[in-house]
Amino acid sequence: MDLGLRGKIAVVSGSTAGIGLAIATALAAEGAKVVVNGRTQSRVDAALKTIQKSVAGADLRGVAADLGTTAGVDGFLRQVSAADVLVNNLGIFEPKPFLEIPDADWMRFFEVNVLSGVRLSRAYLPGMLQKNWGRIIFISSESAQQIPAEMIHYGVTKTAQVAVARGLAESVAGTGVTVNSVLPGPTASEGVGGFLESMAKQQNISTAEIEKQFFLNARPTSLLKRFETPEEIGSVVAFVASTQAVAINGAAVRAEGGVVRSIF
Repeated sequence: MDLGLRGKIAVVSGSTAGIGLAIATALAAEGAKVVVNGRTQSRVDAALKTIQKSVAGADLRGVAADLGTTAGVDGFLRQVSAADVLVNNLGIFEPKPFLEIPDADWMRFFEVNVLSGVRLSRAYLPGMLQKNWGRIIFISSESAQQIPAEMIHYGVTKTAQVAVARGLAESVAGTGVTVNSVLPGPTASEGVGGFLESMAKQQNISTAEIEKQFFLNARPTSLLKRFETPEEIGSVVAFVASTQAVAINGAAVRAEGGVVRSIF
């Protein structure tokens, strides 16, 4: 299937590893002109090389900027003034008991996970409306619908992303611009991999056993019974960004391996 993305400018925030890198790779494979973003130039350069190895002739550009700050977004926008597809993937997470989460952490999570996407969307939406074509996608999480007790602040920001996406979709009703959120489940991203290895070392067991325990105890409702791969999420996002997905608008697209038991 031709997703109709050839030549489209696609900005993927936080795309030097994990889900973001997989999304950037999937979009590049569809012929999009992909802008890869990370906080450091070394990370960006490494990501560009990784994508080029996977996608021959990929049309890529790398821009280093901390999009979790106003200054970082402003600097990024001076270099990338327009986008046809915006994937707001940048995000942070950290397990921490609610009573130990200070105001500074709440503000930091909101700034990075929510406001980065708000600022980029606000900047790129006018150009999309002028062309009467565009895709804005927020990478949320199943944690948006099932707030994890071990990181409530993270879950709240993921719910906020879904709300922003729906509100934006309502605001551009009847145009050629769609706005959606995609909700991955537990995914074997770079951060999760490190966390699993750390836990395995602490308990002196294999990472496979840690994964098994996780889905037995922490996410028992999972139908997949394993961590999703970033590439599996990248494929979903590429389709939502496509010309073929015009009927998907204002949606919270669940790609969470069946963790969420609700059918709505």
